[in-house]
Formats: sequence, C-alpha cells, structure tokens
Amino acid sequence: MTFNHKPTIIEKAAEALHVIPDLHANSTGPAAEPCQGEDRSCPPPESWDSWVEYDSTSWPERKSREYMLVPTSCFNCEAGCGLLAYIEKETMQIRKFTGNPYHPASRGRNCAKGPATINQVEDSDRILYPLKRVGPRGSGKWARVSWESVLEDISSRMRKALQEKRNNEISYHVGRPGHEGFMDWVLKAWGVDGHNSHTNICSSGARFGYAIWQLYDRPSPDHSNAKFILLVSAHLEAGHYFNPHAQRIVEGRMKGAKLAVLDPRLSNTASMSDYWMPSYPGSEPAVLLAMAKVILDEGLYNRDYLENWVNWQQYLESEYPDRPTTFDAFIEALSAEYNDYTPEYAEKESGVPEATIRDVARQIGEAGERFSTHVWRSASSGNLGGWEVSRTLHFLNVLTGSVGTPGGTAPSAWNKFKPTVHTHPEPQKFWNPLHLPDEYPLAHYEMSFLLPHMLKEGRGKLDVYFTRVFNPVWTYPDGFSWIEALEDESKIGLHVALTPTWNETAYFADYVLPMGHSPERHDLVSYETHAGKWIAFRQPVLRVAHERRGTPKEFTWQANVGEVWEEDEFWIELSWRIDPDGSLGVKKHFESPYRPGEKITINEYYQYIFEHTPNLAETAEAEGLTPLAYMKKYGAFEIETDVYNVHETPVDIAGANLDGSSRTIYRDGKPVGIQVRGENCVGFPTPSRKQELYSQTMVDWKWPEHRLPSYIKSHVHPETIDRSNNEFALIPTFRLPVLIHSRSGNAKWLAEIAHRNPLWINADDAAAMGIENADLVRVNTDIGYHVNRAWVTESIRPGVVACSHHIGRWRRDQDAKGNRWATNLVSINREEKGKWRMRVKESVEPFESPDPDSGRIFWSDGGVHQNITFPVHPDPISGMHCWHQKVRIEKAHADDQYGDVFVDTDRSFEIYKEWLAMTRPAPGPGGLRRPMWLNRPLRPADETYYIGKGS
Repeated sequence: MTFNHKPTIIEKAAEALHVIPDLHANSTGPAAEPCQGEDRSCPPPESWDSWVEYDSTSWPERKSREYMLVPTSCFNCEAGCGLLAYIEKETMQIRKFTGNPYHPASRGRNCAKGPATINQVEDSDRILYPLKRVGPRGSGKWARVSWESVLEDISSRMRKALQEKRNNEISYHVGRPGHEGFMDWVLKAWGVDGHNSHTNICSSGARFGYAIWQLYDRPSPDHSNAKFILLVSAHLEAGHYFNPHAQRIVEGRMKGAKLAVLDPRLSNTASMSDYWMPSYPGSEPAVLLAMAKVILDEGLYNRDYLENWVNWQQYLESEYPDRPTTFDAFIEALSAEYNDYTPEYAEKESGVPEATIRDVARQIGEAGERFSTHVWRSASSGNLGGWEVSRTLHFLNVLTGSVGTPGGTAPSAWNKFKPTVHTHPEPQKFWNPLHLPDEYPLAHYEMSFLLPHMLKEGRGKLDVYFTRVFNPVWTYPDGFSWIEALEDESKIGLHVALTPTWNETAYFADYVLPMGHSPERHDLVSYETHAGKWIAFRQPVLRVAHERRGTPKEFTWQANVGEVWEEDEFWIELSWRIDPDGSLGVKKHFESPYRPGEKITINEYYQYIFEHTPNLAETAEAEGLTPLAYMKKYGAFEIETDVYNVHETPVDIAGANLDGSSRTIYRDGKPVGIQVRGENCVGFPTPSRKQELYSQTMVDWKWPEHRLPSYIKSHVHPETIDRSNNEFALIPTFRLPVLIHSRSGNAKWLAEIAHRNPLWINADDAAAMGIENADLVRVNTDIGYHVNRAWVTESIRPGVVACSHHIGRWRRDQDAKGNRWATNLVSINREEKGKWRMRVKESVEPFESPDPDSGRIFWSDGGVHQNITFPVHPDPISGMHCWHQKVRIEKAHADDQYGDVFVDTDRSFEIYKEWLAMTRPAPGPGGLRRPMWLNRPLRPADETYYIGKGS
C-alpha cells in the first residue's frame, strides 16, 4: 500500500534544512487505513485480527508492527473498565493497552490505571512460578515447585478436613474479588462457610446504611440525567467506579446539573464542585438530617412516593398507636422526630454554614426525582456509626422520590448482572463464628479484620487458609497482630497466598502461587455504573490470541509468562482432586454440562453462562457467532438500558395471599410483592416490601434508638478531642486516584506519579504548633506511632489531619526484591512481647533489571505505613472498622526518622476488647444469630441462623 501525507510549509522547510529527515517520500510498507467517524480513536472490530501501526519508538525509521487486538477488563479497581490488548503477532507479546469502546460503562476511556496494566505484566520483579516455603514461616526462603505438587498437597489436606467434618477450618480470604459468582459456586460446592473478605475495612458501613432501608446495599446513581448531584467524600476521583462515574458526572454538569461535595478535605472532586462543604469527620448525618428537615418543613418532599413506597403506617402503628393512621399524621410525627436537627445545630456539629445547608437542601427538593447521590468509604467507613451516613443520605433520595428514577439513585442490584451457572450446590450446613461471631448479628459482611484477635482468644483455628489478592499485614489496621497470627502454625496450619506479585502478607505464607493480572485471567465483571445492566468478560489475552492463530492451550498458565495461572482454572483443578471418587459430593459440581462425567473446562464454564445471559444469544447469532465467541470478540455486552423503577415490576399473584391491611403479597409465608395504587408490584425485598424508614429490625435486635435514620456522634467527635494536647481527628481513608491498594507496587508509571503520603495539616493548626512544611512529625495513635512529613495546606479544615492510604510498602532483607518501584527496605524488631519497631533502611532508589527504566528512578520516597499503627475499631452494629483515629501530633523526637513505626500489640488486644464490649450480641428473636431477611455473603442454610446449629 502507498501512503501519502501532505506536508505543511514548516515540515517542508525543516526537511530542506535537514533539521528533520525527509518523512514524506512514498512508503511501500504496510500502513493502516485511518478509522472513520466514531471509531477514529480505535480500530474497528473487523480489523482486530490484523491491525498495523508504526512503532513510535523506532523514529525516525518507519517501522510497522502487526497486532491482534483482544479485549479484556481492567483489574486495577472495582470499575472493571474495558481494555484492548495490542499483541504483536510476530513475537506474541503484549505491547500496550487502550480502551475498549464496546464496554458499556467505560465506553473506550480509561484512567491512568488501565494503560499501566502493561507495567504489571512486564514487571521484572513479579512472581513467575509456584513457590513453597523452606525453613521457618517468614524466613524468606523459597523453593520452586510444580503446579502438580501444589494441587496434590493442598487437595489432600482439604479432603482430610472435609472427611473429618472440620469444614470451618477452611477459609478463603479475598481482597478485591474482581469476578461475579465464581467463588460462591466453588465454596458452596465444598460445603464450607469459608468466604471471608476485606469488605469490613472497605465499605460495609455504607452498605449497611443502604441495606437497612431496602436490602440492596449499594447506590447506583444516574448522574448523567441528574439536576443535582451530592457526593459524600472524594468519590469522583478516589472511590469506586471512578472512570464510569466521572464521565457521567461531567455529562450531567454539561446539561446544567449542580454538584455538591461533603468532605473535610478539598479533594479534586470538591475543587470542581459548586458547593464544597468541609464538614467535621462524622458530622455528615447531622448535616443530611438538617437538609431532610428543611425539605419536610418547606413541603419539598414527594408526597406520592412517600405515601406509596415508605412503611409509614408501620411507624405510626408502632410509635403512635393512639393517632390516626393517616399520611398527614405521619408527616407531623416525622417532623417532630427531627425537630432538633436544625441547620443551626448542623452548623455547630459540622462547621458547614447553616445558609449553605438550607441552600443545598432547597436545590435538592427542587431537583426532586432527578437527585443523584453517592457515598463510599471515607465518612461511612471512618466513624463510629458511619453507616448512618449512607442511611441519612438515602433518606434524602426517599424524601424526593429519586429512588430508581431517571436522574436519581437506584438500588445497586437493578444494574448489576448475576450469572447463571450450570450447577447450584445446596447452601452450606455450617456457620463459621470466626467470620461472623454472635457479638455482631447485624454485621454487613464478615468481621475479617478481627481474625488475629479471635484466634488469640482461642475461638477456633484454620487448617487451610487462602489469601487471594489480599494483603492484610499492610492494608488492614494492626498489621503486627496479623504477623503474630500468621507466624503461629498452631493457629493457621497452611497459608496459601494467591497473588500476582509479592506483598507483605505473602512473606508469611507456606505457598505463594502466582496469579494473573487482568490480561492473564478469566472473570465476569458487572457493576452499578449507570442506569443500565451490563456484563464484561475479563480474559487471558495471550490464550485468546493463540486460539485465533490455531495454537490453542489447554491451561491459561501455558499461554502466560512463566507459569502464571489464574484462579478460575486453579479452583476447578483443586476441587476435582479434593473429591476424586465423588464421595464428598464435591466432584459432581465440577463436571461438564456438555460432557457428562468429564471435568468442566474453563471455556465450558463461561459458555454455559453466556448461553443463559438474556438477549446475548440473539445478538451473537445476528453476527454468526456463539455467545462465547461474541464475548471473546467484543469483551462486553449491555443486557438492558434505561433501567428505572424496577420496584413497579408486576408480580403474579396466582396462588399468593394478599394481606388486607398492609397490602403485602405473600407466597408460602414469605412476602413477594406489594399492592400499590391497585397494582401488584414486586416492590423492595424488605419485610414490608417498601422502603423501611422505620426499622423493626433495629428494634428487634436491641437498637431501638436507631429505629429511624439518626446521628451517632463519632469516636473522633470534638468532645473526645483535647485540642490543648494537640489532639486531632486523623482521616486515613482517602486514596490518590492513580493507586490501587497494594497492586500499585509493581506499576512503575503509577509509582512515578504518586509515591508519598504526607500528613495534611491546616496552615493555622501548623502555625500554632510551630510546624512548617516538610517538617518531621510524630503521629501518636492509641497503640503506637508513626513518623511522617507535614504538608501544610489550606485544603483541609482546621482540627483535622489526613494521610492517604495505599502508600508505605515495605520488604525486609530476607524478602524477595519485589515491587521495588514503591517499597522501602525496612528492619523489623520485636524488642519484647508485643512491642514492635520498624525503621526504613533504604527507600526507593534506582536498581538494575532488564527494564532500563529501573535505572531512571528519580524519586526516593516510599511513603509511610500508617495503617499498621491503628488499633481495630469494630462498629458494634454494622461491624465496619472505623478507620478515623484520634491522634496526638508532635514534632519528631531527636532520634526519630522518616517512616519510623512503633506498635504495642498487647495494647491493641485491649482496645479490641473495649470495642467488643460495645456490642449487643445475638440471640435475636426466636434464638436467631442474624435477621433472616438481611443478606450475608455465601448465605448458609436457614437452620444455621439459629444459635446452637451449624457451627
């Protein structure tokens, strides 16, 4: 093909003067036709098997490369945005990642984390082969072993545990799941109550606040169609669904929507807002309830929605049995309930001006059904009672009727696809008290961060413990207590770390098994990013490329670099070996639905799901493809668009009973719908089938003071802070937008952008203490201290300090040299029982490797590991770890060095006990461990919900 470019006058002059080479002679080399129209930023799918580009690194030589383009999904945050891998056909190497325009949520756009996936794939420090511990646990000595020996060793140990009915000694502890439904299927097939997650240090507070209203535990905002958007904390650039939500917030703003942000810190989001409301940490419910009061007092509420979709009759009958059960009586009673939550009171608690509170409340009322909201982490995860942040935020959606409307905020499940798998194992007959102890009957997700303390108390032990893309030693509070537990083989018998790269927890494993990054694995992805429902296919791109060229691989690890595998195939192979003769009832669930008696393949697993995905088969057939082939080609599929008002879906009442007073529809004794305006609707999956403003659950489970949305003063409320002693509330819950939990460590581009986490301190507070910018300060917590540098700024409200998480990675001398773009080399000493010290020996510095960029490192800061100095703070209701800390700030001592850490784990155990004493344990009504209607991950059999059964 001949390719001609018409040079500009400047180019012609530069060529004539030999400033640049002659670039405009005809070329006979291959060149790609430019994409037209909307596809200009991406090659069209018909060219994805053979796409030619010039190599930018070969300039001035004109060198072309031919690529295959294979879609997958990013695994660097929970948004799961679409990626296109460019695989050079000559070398079968991945060269870069761009956005996949066929992904319904990200629509071809990515943040910095997506393209940086190539860093993770190419990282010269990554783990390439299965490793087994040699010598004492934590000694840093490893031997390469085969996948065959790994599978045989682990499966035989698990088989013995299941045969001996020690099911609760098998635990799977996951960080970021990254897939839909796979491990629920596996764990149920094993018959273990083994699901344990990081959610109680992440989002369970926010989740519970939503769940107590409507069972669904996440919001799904329709930002692009909103008139007013209210975000609590720095969601836009630092929370879940960053990229998909950011796009739609911008779209909404371009249509005229106003944006308000409630956050003590001037985040990037707040700096772009119409209203920045720098509230004191934990005071957010007071502000939100004051807004609710304005809406009630000024009649800005949506009467139709409240009258038909809120359980106000139950409220009046329970609280005011002598009053008439009328809507007007309800509004009168509700207004009286919140009489004290004036904007003036909210200003006193929060520091947000009462005039701003009124202004925002009125604009929310004016927006009505087009009011979108979101909260995740931060305020809801930081404070005692933080779950009331999301509960009171959703109160505003209910008052305005903006629940599931165009421009409003829907329940998450409406926009999240759940796959249909080929077998449905029975719910497990075990309840694991190490995961959900009876002290926390309302805990939303497992109490995972308490595991070291519960093991220390002797509540149980683990025989086989899987940590999967999970790093509690570094991510969780009180990491030294985790080290103490992981080193004790009487408490944790076999620790298997499944991880793409070295981390602080893997140092204390018995097996370290290399698992793939996003282009090296299979997963299903579906999240609540907008008012639609979609599914994306994360797939191992080199394996797909081999299939296209006619050289298919039996297992994913055979296509990946080294012997890097993926969890899905690993679990199938392991499960098949656990039950070789089928006597345990495990094997049958891993048989092929297409080849009876044979082991299912990974392609067959996903083939079945895609064949049972609504509308996908028809769409694929129109292109002459099978559903699996369609997903391999495009990487994503939008199942539904414009998903609104799902609660109004008609319900069949054949064979059902209608309660005459409540209008609730029952089938087999369980509520399945509600009659509203004479129409039989599915409603919401709560006991009343409505939005539960009044929570009988909170009354029944010994928390009657929280029967309505309320305000709980945080454990870092100003009343607990002695400012004369230089005490502050520390916010450690925000992250920088380019970082990814512990997975940023082997992404050089991301480490280059962000590699330090200084202590934000208001300029007035700093001046009063004589602290200048970059001064070393000691941050004293309840169990120790860490030493950091001060960043003096006006971007945080007085009385509050802040420090980003996701930074402060470390390794010891005996540990593998991993993640050197981001890790400090440290010494760790246990001076006496429970007393731990960490000191940075070497920070980040250039190093020799096959990657020439490792010799170009210009930064020399790996940050500070602050989380390890925090005690556990389990909220007594939601179970969420309350991250915010009361700290005492002082100038660094003479012998302090940047990054120093000291922790007393004996004191941390005492604080665990103090917070445990705040609970109101089960049993609840009828001897229940937990309300039957509330969800829990991997729900066990109903009989296990009763104390004395199933454990």
